[in-house]
Amino acid sequence: MITQDAPGWELPDWQRQQADLITDPAELLSMLGLAADALPEQLAAARDFPLRVPRAYAALMTPGDPDDPLLRQVMSVPEELLEQPGYTADPLDESDHTPVPGLLHKYHGRALLVVTGACAVHCRYCFRRHFPYQTHLSGKRWEQALAWLSERPDINEVILSGGDPLTLNNRRLGQLLEGLAALPHLVRLRVHSRTPVVIPERLDDGLLAQLADPRWRSVLVLHANHPRELSPSLLERTRQWQRAGITLLNQSVLLAGVNDDLETLVRLSERLHDGGIMPYYLHLLDKVQGAAHFAVPDDQAMALHHQLRGRLPGFLVPRLSREEPGEAAKTVLAG
Repeated sequence: MITQDAPGWELPDWQRQQADLITDPAELLSMLGLAADALPEQLAAARDFPLRVPRAYAALMTPGDPDDPLLRQVMSVPEELLEQPGYTADPLDESDHTPVPGLLHKYHGRALLVVTGACAVHCRYCFRRHFPYQTHLSGKRWEQALAWLSERPDINEVILSGGDPLTLNNRRLGQLLEGLAALPHLVRLRVHSRTPVVIPERLDDGLLAQLADPRWRSVLVLHANHPRELSPSLLERTRQWQRAGITLLNQSVLLAGVNDDLETLVRLSERLHDGGIMPYYLHLLDKVQGAAHFAVPDDQAMALHHQLRGRLPGFLVPRLSREEPGEAAKTVLAG
């Protein structure tokens, strides 16, 4: 076994970036040349859901702008501490759809694996910011999930989620993929990840080889909300992945102060297309406790989507949708 002390051993660049994070709101504010007037409240809001942002992503933010849309997604704010009616810790009732720890089964033909509780970045609007990962990440969780899936031939697609599955290294991820590939009724593999948006180097050759395996029809669903998140380094890699036969989709969340204007959404779709990524969903905010300040009213969202259809060809217009507990599929408000 090669240890970290062995000669020649070196972490991949993406793992070094993932380990070298900004976790102190004061440090991020100082880096951007911003005042720390509200720092006590920001620290209080970060207590239960800590700040976590890679330095490369922070470098995309505009110094001196307290309303920078990338900063707004990651910086804790006092509004998170306010209780809002209808906003809960489990807005999608996921606890009602967990047949075994770490596996969610809500929709026909698909199952979702919560493969890790780790994320490369903490997004303040995350609908799983209060998820009880400690009850889903036992040492036997993958074995239990694989056993459950082996008895469900009606399921033909597995979705890797978390946390963020691409925070796992290729060796660990490969172990899970080998177990899934042994189930012949699983023909589609979908990976949901924000990690490549904040650390583009995660899309390395080893990961590409795993997902381009002919045993799978693989789909990588990225999560970018703003065109400035799509760096040249990321789009160079996604174009390579598209050429290798990986289906690339993007899902965004409509967020007040981040992307709730027409020009931002137009640029986002156009830049996604430049990287071979198809706009997929534009989600309305899940009503998770602590995120109410990101909410965009339905009528404003519908009006924005109508304008978007007037500016872009249909294939670049994401479906405006909402996930509602107990429904058989996502509710599409406008296609």
